[in-house]
Amino acid sequence: MQLSDIFVGLGQDNVAQLLRSISIGKLKTFQLYERLKTRLHANKVNGEQLRKCAPRVWARLQEGDNELATDLGQSILVSHLDLIQATLNFLGIPHEEGFFAKETDVSSYLKEGWQQNVFDKFHDAFSESVLLFYINHLAWEVLKTEDVFRP
Repeated sequence: MQLSDIFVGLGQDNVAQLLRSISIGKLKTFQLYERLKTRLHANKVNGEQLRKCAPRVWARLQEGDNELATDLGQSILVSHLDLIQATLNFLGIPHEEGFFAKETDVSSYLKEGWQQNVFDKFHDAFSESVLLFYINHLAWEVLKTEDVFRP
């Protein structure tokens, strides 16, 4: 499974919500603004632009544009480090402000049913689309899963 498959598996409405959830300030802080602007083929990136480009982004993700999916995924993740930290703390995964060391074997912390447990714990506290994206991204990155989790 590719990262673009996660976006497609979550559906067009969730992708549009994910785009609207991106923080321009966080993009600039993490030096992702220019990269995302280039990847979106946009003159600038702001809330209105992210909303307007949703149909084009959706079409490109359906075509399997994994470079777009990677930059989009990073943009979403850095915009929601609070959710990431809360999730990692809940799962007992050691991290530094939402990032874990590359050498850490995180898979041992992801026990049977972890995805549903995380969803049940946080679905009222965070945006459902962002929560589902992070659960699926973590499973894809760590466990190399082939299925998109949808409760």
